[in-house]
Amino acid sequence: MISFTEAQLLEWLTPLLWPFVRTLALFAGMPVFSQRAMPLRVRIGLALVITVAAQPSLPAMPATPLDSLPMLLLLLAQQLLIGLSMGFAVRLVFAALEFAGEVIGLQMGLNFAGFFDPGTGSQGTSTSRFFGSMVAFLFIAVNGHLLLIQALVQSFQAFPVGQEPFEFLRVARPHVWGAEIFRMGFWIALPLITMLMFVNLVLGVISRVAPQIGVFSVGFPLTVSIGLIGMAATLPLMQGPFQIVLERMLAAFS
Repeated sequence: MISFTEAQLLEWLTPLLWPFVRTLALFAGMPVFSQRAMPLRVRIGLALVITVAAQPSLPAMPATPLDSLPMLLLLLAQQLLIGLSMGFAVRLVFAALEFAGEVIGLQMGLNFAGFFDPGTGSQGTSTSRFFGSMVAFLFIAVNGHLLLIQALVQSFQAFPVGQEPFEFLRVARPHVWGAEIFRMGFWIALPLITMLMFVNLVLGVISRVAPQIGVFSVGFPLTVSIGLIGMAATLPLMQGPFQIVLERMLAAFS
């Protein structure tokens, strides 16, 4: 008959339990994996694979008695908080580029057309959807998934399990990250905004010099054409700002 003690059970489960919960919370909060189209079994399977693969790099986990319910709940809340915050940090990077697309579309005059996104259940514009699709491909192209897994493993060194469960809130301050969307979004969209503002300035001068020219009939196709050309020209340069922003957001966990 096979028998084992509570200490042996904790020794087997503890190294896997808390990393698994933190990784699963990360998948629940980050883009792409948190969408409705992503099956729950896939998230659980990937979380388990990452947990097992990261075992050699993780520090020793504290053994918490199974009958200590308050401590178990605190540790569970800590893992959920850190995992969701990490997914929220990645989501902010995606949202910054989508916000840049919103601003560029506003300057181009394309924001009058909205689309319903069934994946997120929200309304979006054409330029925002385009930037959102591009940033998803760019995330894989710059090995963002590897940076994310590295930050996840390093988070157990920076914020160990059990030692001051809510120390993460004081150190990382995730409640102030929302302002990064506007700062990063305007930074990424600044070249196109400047170019489109110059085009509008030229159109304003033309309307004063030659009022017989229909500025409204000429200005819209001209603005859209120059905006599309500018987007195509600046798209290859998006990798640098995106990688800088992603590394800066994930640095809070290492």
